[in-house]
Order: sequence, then structure tokens, then C-alpha cells
Amino acid sequence: MSVVTNTTTIGAIEAPSRRNTELALLAFAVAIPVFAYLNVGLAIDGKVPPGMLGYGAGLTLLAGVAHLVVRKFAPYADPLLLPLGTLLNGLGLVLIWRLDQSPRLIQRATSAYGSFSPDAPKQMLYSAIGIAMFVGVLLVLKDHRVLQRYTYISMVAALVLLLLPLVPGLGSDVFGAKIWINVAGFSIQPGEFAKLVLAVFFSGYLMVKRDALALASRRFMGLYLPRGRDLGPIVTIWAVSLLILVFENDLGTSLLFFGMFVIMLYVATERTSWIVIGLLMSAGGAVVVGSTASHVQSRVAAWLDPFGCLKTAPEGSNMANACDQMTQVLMSFGSGGILGTGLGQGNSDLIGFAANSDFIFATVGEELGLAGVMVFLLLYGLIIERGVRTALAARDPFGKLLAMGLSGAFALQVFVVAGGVMGLIPLTGMTMPFLAYGGSSVIANWALIGVLIRISDTARRPAPSPAPNPDAEMTQVVRP
Repeated sequence: MSVVTNTTTIGAIEAPSRRNTELALLAFAVAIPVFAYLNVGLAIDGKVPPGMLGYGAGLTLLAGVAHLVVRKFAPYADPLLLPLGTLLNGLGLVLIWRLDQSPRLIQRATSAYGSFSPDAPKQMLYSAIGIAMFVGVLLVLKDHRVLQRYTYISMVAALVLLLLPLVPGLGSDVFGAKIWINVAGFSIQPGEFAKLVLAVFFSGYLMVKRDALALASRRFMGLYLPRGRDLGPIVTIWAVSLLILVFENDLGTSLLFFGMFVIMLYVATERTSWIVIGLLMSAGGAVVVGSTASHVQSRVAAWLDPFGCLKTAPEGSNMANACDQMTQVLMSFGSGGILGTGLGQGNSDLIGFAANSDFIFATVGEELGLAGVMVFLLLYGLIIERGVRTALAARDPFGKLLAMGLSGAFALQVFVVAGGVMGLIPLTGMTMPFLAYGGSSVIANWALIGVLIRISDTARRPAPSPAPNPDAEMTQVVRP
């Protein structure tokens, strides 16, 4: 007796896409800012703000478009990145609108410029452009590995972006920092986009050179010191960072670029010596420039003793402005306490022109208290954690380095901004990602989220089923 059985090849188990989870989280990410908007309106005027419906509809539309694009073109992407970005962006819009309602801020702007223009509608427009950039990244960038082809082109593009603020007639000097360019009436900060392009260059370069950089010539005090010729890349990046600091007076961008490169260098080589060398070089450069550049000296003085330098600094000078802002920021955090004064019931608008950009985190500290500050830091930490998880899950070394570089740059920016506002380090003039007013920042950070989502989609996508074996299609089993 013979029995003939058919056997087929078992395909790969279909991995869950988690898009429904993302949709549910997006509902909360939209509802929380809308509730915060209502809370601010009730606190200021005692009634429902008239623009709440339009704000809620606009934020829902932006989140819905982004979700549909992810569902279609990146179905296996991380489900947390988009909701976290939407929540932070939405809360940032609420905080900016809250500061727009301040009578003191309106009076100050009217006396200085003759009129007052609210920033919240412009930030909503920038957010829409940022979502469009996010969508464009997912539509154009089908595979992140394509970026590896443009390693050295990325280096040239990054240098051009960094040098643009130094071009006469194009760059502008704002309170001592030359980090802006004016194009068709709009102010753009090229450094925000340069960090994305530099991450591509660092990833491509380190993927090729990581074996040479990992070699050690000798061991000294427990550290493996690299060979002399392998110090070239880090010395070059250190010199570029110093040039940025010297000519543009931009401490934040200098720290961001050099720190991102050292992080990626450590990930590529697994040598602790690179971290130590990077910290020593960064500290040495900061000491030299801090003792010669007046703009950096003002911020260091405001960091060390803001109340003391406010008394001694000449009235109207950069140092007096920096010290005055820092004293207001510290008093805002101090008056917030554990739970804060409540949304719309603080006085952080006294900080001045940068209340909704450089120092918007002070509004969080005053009106939401220490609890609110920890919540925001947790949200930023979740974005960083998902980026690192994406790097660990990536199947190619270029994707690993790129995801780690972008996550590291995001983490460094959050650290230098939050640390500067809270008095941990000197102020840097950078903007809090998604939260602060600024078109360049929100657009660049949405592009960063788009690249991370593309890498995570590739990393989480299930492997294709193996091709069927014709010999295994039909097996004859003979039983006695």
C-alpha cells in the first residue's frame, strides 16, 4: 500500500505591522494638546478659546496624513516615533500660543517694532511644511542604503550649509551669533539641516574606515591609543567645530557636530579611548574660545553667576541681556515648584524676545512644574530610545550608524538646550526640538523622524519567504 502526500515549504511568519497601535497612540497625541489648548483658554479668559476647533482639526489633519503615508509606504515602521513627534509638536504649538496671549509680550513687541505678529499661526505653517518634509522623505527615500552613495557629496553639502551664514548680504548677526540666513523674507538656520547631512557623511565614512580606526598602537593608563595617522578624521572635525565656534559664535552647533561624530566613532570602533580623546579636545577648544570670544564669555558669565553679572554688566550689552534672561529663567523654574502654577498662569513671558524659542522650556518648568519637565524629558527619551532600538535592529552597518548618529544628535540637542536653560551648562542658543518656535528646527526634526522611520521599516520588515524547492513539492511515502 502506498500513500502519496503533498508537502509545501513553510513561508516566513508575517510580522505585525503595528499600524493600528500607531493610530490609537496618535489619537491620544492629538487629544492631549487640544485639551491643553482648552486649559490655556479657560485660564486666561475664562472661556473656550475660539480657535480650538481649527487647531484641533489642523493637528488631526496633519497627523492623519502622516499616518496614512506611513501605513502605505512604511508599514513595518516603529509605531511610537510618529505619535511622539506629533505630541511634542502639538504641545509646542499650545505653549507658543499661550505666550502670544501675554499682554506684556504684546506691549513689548508693539513698542519695539510698532506692531505685534503672533507666532503660533506661523509655527502651525512650519509644522505643516515639516509634515510635508516627513512625507517627502518616505516617498523619495525607498531604501536608506541609497544615501551611502552620496557620502562625500554629503560632506560638501554640509560644509556649504555651515558656511552660508558667513556670506556677506546673506547671513545675519542676531545677538552675536551668526547662524541665520535671510531668504525671501524668511530666516533659515542652515545648521539644523547640516546635522542630517553630516550624519550621512559620518555613517558612510566610518563604515569604510572603522577597521583602521579600531586599530591601536599602544596601551596607556588602561586606554588603547589610536595610531597617529588615524587621528586625522577626529582632528579635522574638531578643527571644523572650532571654526564654527570662532566665526559664527555658535557654541551649540559646535558641541552638537563634534559630539555626534565622537558618538558615532565610538559605536563604529567600540574604543573607549575615542570618547576620552573627544572629551579632552572638546574641553580644550571650549576653554580657548571661551576666553577669547566675547559672545561666549557673556554666556559663561550668565551661567556662573547670573545675579552677580546683572549688577556689574554695562546696561544694554550682550552680557547684561544674557544675565537678565538667565535670572528670569531661574526664577521661573523656582516659582513652578513640583506641579507648576498651571497652564496660562505663569510669568515666563518676562524673559523677553526668546521666551517662545530658546527659553520655552522655562514655561514648561513654571506652569507644569518639575512633574511637567520630567514628562517632557521622558517623551524626548522615548524618541531617543526608539532610535537606538532601530539602530540595534538594522541589518546593515550603514543603517546602524545612521540611526545611531541621528539619535545621538537629537539627544545632544535636547541635553544642551535643557541643560543650558536649567543652568547645568552655559546657554547655547539652540531650540528645543518640536517644542520651540522656529521653522528650520521643526522641519529638520520631522525629516529626522522620517529617516528613522524608513530605517526602522527596513529593519522590522520580515524576510521574504524562501523560493520553493521543486524537489520538495511531491514526496512519495511508501508504507508496507
